[in-house]
Amino acid sequence: MVFGDSISAAYGIQTDQGWVSLLSDRLKNQYPHYTVVNASVSGETTGGGLTRLPKTLAIHQPDILILELGGNDGLRGYPIEKITGNLSKMISEAQSAGSTVLLIGMVLPPNYGRRYTQSFERLFQTLADKYSLPFVPFLLEGTSTDMTLIQRDGIHPTAEAQPKLLDDIWQGLEPLLRRVF
Repeated sequence: MVFGDSISAAYGIQTDQGWVSLLSDRLKNQYPHYTVVNASVSGETTGGGLTRLPKTLAIHQPDILILELGGNDGLRGYPIEKITGNLSKMISEAQSAGSTVLLIGMVLPPNYGRRYTQSFERLFQTLADKYSLPFVPFLLEGTSTDMTLIQRDGIHPTAEAQPKLLDDIWQGLEPLLRRVF
């Protein structure tokens, strides 16, 4: 199950062009016993995710949870401690429900100030270390600096960027797919 924000909800592109849909296609070919549930919501924050997660876990009972939240919190300048606490609670809830968590990190633009952006980036690594999670440090690695791969809003990746996002996530996900099955 993918539990994320607009990046995972295929904002601004056709849903079937998004990395989550591409993941579903790849799994059909390589790991057909898995299905993908995309529980991502555009604009979602860690607070909203924390509210939605228990019911979503109960309904779908995922073996693996790809947790891709925090970017909207950072863009809104939410306190690092609040973001960390919300993600920590979500990780604990998912693990208690029997899900293996793959944590996806995010990076903020430099205009948020060095102290805040560094603290924001570090929080993901800190949580990955604390919970011994597989971790993808920056979902938009390799796409965020190539403006041909970013939509006109300057934030969301284009359809052409989606295979790169999937490949980056796949590096952290595939070992879990082999281990969980």
